[in-house]
Amino acid sequence: MAQILCSTGALIGRPNNRDYRLLQGLAKKLHCDGFEFMMYETWYEQVDDIVAFLLNLKLNIPVMHCEKHIGEAISRSEEGDLEEAFRRFAINCDMAKRLGAKKMVIHLWDGLTSDKNIKNNIVAYAELEKIAAEYGVTILVENVVCNRQDPMTHWCELLQAYPHMQFVFDTKMAAFHNQLELLYKEDYEWLCENHIKHYHINDYAGGYMDWANLKTLPIGKGHIDFDEFFEFVHKMGYDDTFTVEATAFNKDGVVDVDMLNGCFDTIREYMRIKLC
Repeated sequence: MAQILCSTGALIGRPNNRDYRLLQGLAKKLHCDGFEFMMYETWYEQVDDIVAFLLNLKLNIPVMHCEKHIGEAISRSEEGDLEEAFRRFAINCDMAKRLGAKKMVIHLWDGLTSDKNIKNNIVAYAELEKIAAEYGVTILVENVVCNRQDPMTHWCELLQAYPHMQFVFDTKMAAFHNQLELLYKEDYEWLCENHIKHYHINDYAGGYMDWANLKTLPIGKGHIDFDEFFEFVHKMGYDDTFTVEATAFNKDGVVDVDMLNGCFDTIREYMRIKLC
């Protein structure tokens, strides 16, 4: 049965001082089935406190989102970057294990370097997978936006090296590269059937590689055709995890709970009714 999750990154950010303790009050107000916990680079000294806090709340956290700068360091691969990336990734995996998360979303490339040195990222994946296996975690590589090529090209390159690997498909990221429609083509059915194990459901209002409009939007605030998307999801028989990541806090850090609940309810309705 599908689980509709809320990214903690949609709730917790710089405007509210990345205060993870806000989850205590917010979790009860949200209509989601659980959470995708987003790790921040500023939290490494607080890992034990964060894990204890989350376990005390008894939240359902089936998916964890790896700290994004790990992928950026792998992309950059300057002196010491790779060793530090692997060290931090192990911490993320340990957190996932302790929180009960079996899936780990990762930005394998990221930042300004992005996919400039994609060979570094492809080679490094082998070590990341080895680390994840030690903690019983499955890595899901996200179709993160690129500034050199495109996510689908890199997914195919990765699969040539690691035919068994798995992915998370982000609707906004795909729309940014005009690649959402590729998902529906027969040529890519094998990808959906065998490799995509999680979806990020976000809207997008920009054009092709429109960096000024990369903001993560709630369903209905962009131009993505979610009728078509969920019709495809039903066709493929997918009934697993979805995460809403739409930024819900304003400049003062106040969270728009109603907006997020609207997203959860919309997805739940799509999953309840098979579109014709």
